[in-house]
Amino acid sequence: MVLRTLKQACLTVGRSCGLFKLASSSHFRNSRLLVLGYHGVSLEDEHHWKPALFLSVDTFRRRMEALKRGGCTVLGLEEGLSLIAAGKLPERAVVLTFDDGTCDFYRVVWPILKEFGYPATLYLTTYYVELPYPIPRLIWSYMLWKADSLRVNASDLFGKNVMFDLASEYGRADALRQVMTFADSEKMDGHHRNALSAKLAQILGIDFEALCHSRICQLLRPEEVHALAQDGASVQMHMHHHLWYPATHEAFIDNLQANRQLITKMSGSEPSHFCYPNGYYNRECVSWLRQYGVESATTCNTGLSSAKTDPLLLPRLIDSSYISDTGFESWLVGVGALISHVRAFMPRAAGRITKARSLNA
Repeated sequence: MVLRTLKQACLTVGRSCGLFKLASSSHFRNSRLLVLGYHGVSLEDEHHWKPALFLSVDTFRRRMEALKRGGCTVLGLEEGLSLIAAGKLPERAVVLTFDDGTCDFYRVVWPILKEFGYPATLYLTTYYVELPYPIPRLIWSYMLWKADSLRVNASDLFGKNVMFDLASEYGRADALRQVMTFADSEKMDGHHRNALSAKLAQILGIDFEALCHSRICQLLRPEEVHALAQDGASVQMHMHHHLWYPATHEAFIDNLQANRQLITKMSGSEPSHFCYPNGYYNRECVSWLRQYGVESATTCNTGLSSAKTDPLLLPRLIDSSYISDTGFESWLVGVGALISHVRAFMPRAAGRITKARSLNA
């Protein structure tokens, strides 16, 4: 918290001293492409529940206004990659990408993007596009956060006496772990997991029918994907099952091919770009994508892309509610990337961040 406050103060001073303006016209910034990554914009209160994943509508609109105010050139992904390869990027080039394909992209995000005239790439995972249910792991987490009661008897869920302590983030995380473990142990498919969601809502005192109607934590419907593609959105691959990678080449390609076929069917255009689910990748899956003919793949690694960047390992800035307006602007002009580059060479504490589980869990 202290380091974040200090960084914010330094950025504020730097902007007021003209550093941002100087950096925005630099060769460093204008020979590089900034790919912005988003997960969701709240339909209701999701940004309070998961600020790392969701932005409020007001915050997202401010981000788009900052792009315009900063003189950024917002490009489609394909155009951005073509121009960077040719060494012809325009000033302050930016690409907008959106992961997963939650309903808010159709209801909230796309109308705002059209208002500003910005192109965008939507990386769509497709299993729950075919099943009109809330994504289990996400909706379970949301309902546990939303519950009015601080202690809940979950015996109706598990068939044995289990108490959920929902008063703390730790208690809610433990309750979520127990629900996920139970669903996995029972080898539940999407239909059975939705039935479990309804039962969990009942014991938490939540109107599940109304929650489903809100479309919170739900993916796009096929007709919505079609409408977006017809309206100019670029719909690209994000795996059929949003999983950490299968152990075998065959399973990996089967998952990817199912994703590509459904996107082609819904959008009318065969996708050739990819986003790594959860940002996870290794040498094998990068090689498999190359063999499959995928043209680019975005990561969750923070940075800017240059002509030397491997197209299958494109870095992004993953925007979130934790990033201040000044911090966001620092990336538009290149200062944020320079600071990040310096930090990459500083000693780090041992340990590794554990990535999120599958959306299909």
